[in-house]
Amino acid sequence: MQENKNQNNQTEEVDINHLMQIRRDKLKELQEEGKDPYEITKFNRTNTAGEIKANYDKFAEKDVTVAGRIIAKRIMGKASFCTIQDCDEKIQSYVSINDLGEESYKEFKTWDIGDIIGITGFVFKTRTEEISIHAKQVVLLSKSLCPLPEKFHGLKDPDLRYRQRYTDLIVNPEVKETFLLRSKIISNVRKILEQEGYLEVETPILNTISGGATARPFITHHNALNIDMYLRIALELNLKRLIVGGFDKVYEIGRVFRNEGMDIRHNPEFTMLELYAAYQDYHDMMDIVEKIFSQTSKEVLGTTKVTYQGQEIDLAPGWKRISMIDAIKEVTGIDFNEIQSDEEAVALAKEKNIEIPDKTKETRGDVISLFFDEYVEQTLIQPTFVYDYPVEISPLAKKSSKDKRLTERFEVFICGREYGNAFSELNDPIDQYERFKKQVEAREAGDEEAGMMDDDYIHALEIGLPPTGGLGIGIDRLIMLLTDATSIRDVLLFPTMKPLN
Repeated sequence: MQENKNQNNQTEEVDINHLMQIRRDKLKELQEEGKDPYEITKFNRTNTAGEIKANYDKFAEKDVTVAGRIIAKRIMGKASFCTIQDCDEKIQSYVSINDLGEESYKEFKTWDIGDIIGITGFVFKTRTEEISIHAKQVVLLSKSLCPLPEKFHGLKDPDLRYRQRYTDLIVNPEVKETFLLRSKIISNVRKILEQEGYLEVETPILNTISGGATARPFITHHNALNIDMYLRIALELNLKRLIVGGFDKVYEIGRVFRNEGMDIRHNPEFTMLELYAAYQDYHDMMDIVEKIFSQTSKEVLGTTKVTYQGQEIDLAPGWKRISMIDAIKEVTGIDFNEIQSDEEAVALAKEKNIEIPDKTKETRGDVISLFFDEYVEQTLIQPTFVYDYPVEISPLAKKSSKDKRLTERFEVFICGREYGNAFSELNDPIDQYERFKKQVEAREAGDEEAGMMDDDYIHALEIGLPPTGGLGIGIDRLIMLLTDATSIRDVLLFPTMKPLN
């Protein structure tokens, strides 16, 4: 079986090489005749296929000039049909020897599927009512030297689709729709935040320390300064510096980089939205999350009810809000309010076969987090805010006034996945310094994801950070939800891939 498969692959490779050589021979002939398509620098088109098909009455019997890639051809002696695909649609064209002349028509017949051409002619409908262009002139604008995937089988291999996104976009039109929606979603998020009075800013990607999240960073080297630098793993600390500086509301939508594993939910670089608002807390952040998700869905999809991987999700405001401890109790019956010491928590973890990764995590707070991950997260299908996280796993969040072992932090879950993370921001420089110290100790003990000491950020807090609410949303995950995408790679134009060689 494997031998037959290898033989088939070798045959396909020989066929493709043969077809590519034929196309190169055609190009060489054109160049020798002084008709090199690559020498054309500009083509003045008047309309797109989508405009024409959406407004037929306006364009009927009028001349237009369009351009696009040939995706189908039917040669019928002295007259032919071809279909081109441009940025938004595909459209058929009737091409005849009577309109083009013998020489131009002969050249047209030699053009290949995949070639990019320009067509000038008048708009009409065929006997089957298909909107078409009656060509008066055609011109070859670019020669395709590599055949597109075969029409009926197409480009189906996901790995190849991600590596050759340019081909994927040509032969799988629904893929282009995903990325048009991506643009609309991000644009709508910006619109909502602008209406809420947020200022969009840009902060550095390269930093001298890794901070703002718990993640393993990418490290690079700055030659002129002769120092190692880190690609940012979060946007947080610089945005909060701006709140210290006097801005009331700021946000950034930007790439962040984490040197971690890859799966259907994780890519080493991804897009984050982070926003910060002075004089607000984590309850206000819950409200803005509901607004971003519900209004964006309504604007882009026309409804707040979406189906994700077979699950119907209602994004309308009024999401469930529950503390982490109560969520664990709701699913397991275990009440961590009755477990007061680290020793009790660790003993319970051992009893339930919950593995604690290392000695530094043998705390009540870490065990609460492990129980939540094990038993609760996958049960949260409808939008749910889980709040009041243990201080051990929330180094940048303000402690709860009700229980100093907890913080005013929440994460939002939909379909068993985390979509956002928010705090009432810690603005006590002394407390922040002590928490940074614990992160440094964990890092020195071998935890590569632990944060570093940021002396300048401590100084910023000493200048004074007002009570502040902060929020981070994974933009790619929001887009996955609204486009029903299984993998994060389906919503990234160029996901990270392991080199073939």
